[in-house]
Amino acid sequence: MHILHVVGARPNFMKAAPVLRALKEHAEVRQTLVHTGQHYDAAMSDVFFQQLEMPQPDFNLGVGSGTHAQQTAGVMLAIEPVLLERKPDLVLVYGDVNSTVAAAMVCSKLNIRVGHVEAGLRSGDRTMPEEINRLLTDQLSDLLFTPSPDGDENLLREGIAAAKIHRVGNVMIDTLVRLLPRAEQHFPADLPTPYALVTLHRPSNVDDLSWLSEMLAILADLSSQLHIIFPVHPRTRQRLDGMSSQAGLNARLRLLEPLPYLEFLALQRRATMVITDSGGIQEETTFLGVPCLTVRENTERPVTISQGTNQLVGRNLARLREAATAIIQETSTECTSSAGKTSKATNHHVPLWDGHAAERIAKIITN
Repeated sequence: MHILHVVGARPNFMKAAPVLRALKEHAEVRQTLVHTGQHYDAAMSDVFFQQLEMPQPDFNLGVGSGTHAQQTAGVMLAIEPVLLERKPDLVLVYGDVNSTVAAAMVCSKLNIRVGHVEAGLRSGDRTMPEEINRLLTDQLSDLLFTPSPDGDENLLREGIAAAKIHRVGNVMIDTLVRLLPRAEQHFPADLPTPYALVTLHRPSNVDDLSWLSEMLAILADLSSQLHIIFPVHPRTRQRLDGMSSQAGLNARLRLLEPLPYLEFLALQRRATMVITDSGGIQEETTFLGVPCLTVRENTERPVTISQGTNQLVGRNLARLREAATAIIQETSTECTSSAGKTSKATNHHVPLWDGHAAERIAKIITN
């Protein structure tokens, strides 16, 4: 059996790594790894592959950046010859990036079976490009591996046959569980505590310069109560550099370059709270038991709210300030060391988020 994996951006790497490892245990399986190059920071891609102990890609398509149409079309054009050459029995695609839907569409035209890892997630917001990618990929897939019960429900409601749906758990949590002990070794010894960890990258947020300026001012204000650690996404950095004023920046609001996986996981683990517009970070903070404030109007991961630590505060920055202040007050007397947080990770457990999702995927594929 020949399995071909398609990854395109850093979140895919965390999801694919445990599946590659689990399938390696099956002698009858041959694997090919295709990196579309949708994430075009070569240095960051390389360090993610190293830290996750992933094999080097068999193909790097080098698609790079561009509009959604350009990127999707570029992946489709570049991956078709690879599929025709390798003739896989099954193509596994991950998450909701443009590479995922592009590969699924080409496979469907070539009558190659597709498995979607992280199927069934829905925000209900079709203005999000990722939502379109999720909807289309799920309709084209033959095997749909869901991380949580809401995924199953969404797929059934959309007419997907129950026999195609397999709830396996969350492969990102597989990676987190395996690498968390190692991540602890990457925690900066000189980092001041307590601190909040911030990530922002969605165009709907960072391309709104008025909103971004106000967000920066609120972070500067919050930094009087705790340090703010803000690894800045390249898109966000470009917007910040283009702003006429960055009033309020101070020594307690630390802007960093993007971080490799282990370093970022170490910071998440010990944060007093995380402020983000990321999807995967909502899941990781839920498992870690770290309060998360998500600056989006919706989430495709509602289980992180119902069973986790996530609060959806929207783009309402007054609401963000209020929620952040409440968390600071609640945790002001708590120990912020890793020992003080060890027990929290088990307080918000989502069924099957146990570090073994990839093994379940491998068993389904090979049976």
